[in-house]
Amino acid sequence: MSAENEKLVTDFCRAWSRLNTDEVLSYMTEDCFYHNIPMEPMVGKAAIRKFIEPFLKGAQEAQFEIKHTTSAGNVVMNERVDRFVMGPKKVELPVAGVFEIKNGKIAAWRDYFDLGAFTKQMG
Repeated sequence: MSAENEKLVTDFCRAWSRLNTDEVLSYMTEDCFYHNIPMEPMVGKAAIRKFIEPFLKGAQEAQFEIKHTTSAGNVVMNERVDRFVMGPKKVELPVAGVFEIKNGKIAAWRDYFDLGAFTKQMG
């Protein structure tokens, strides 16, 4: 089961490169909990769409480079470098992600990163 969950999360991370909100959301449960730890959490696909859709529409490129993945049961953790090109700005952000899987979908997703580093690169 852990190998299947790791593949699901890896496929989800790769989906971001196609900049397709519907595809990204297809990996999540309807009531998915999403929390970029420095920000307020979101619950449900509608709330998550409201957050990620403008972000993806504004990006020319998005890539999640997974450095390490580990899992136990229904929890998958990865260390990544998320890279985005948004107009003239290039963002490279180290991230630690924690994913909880339920019935083959992501039911909870928490990303830990330095918001200051992101803001500085976008400034």
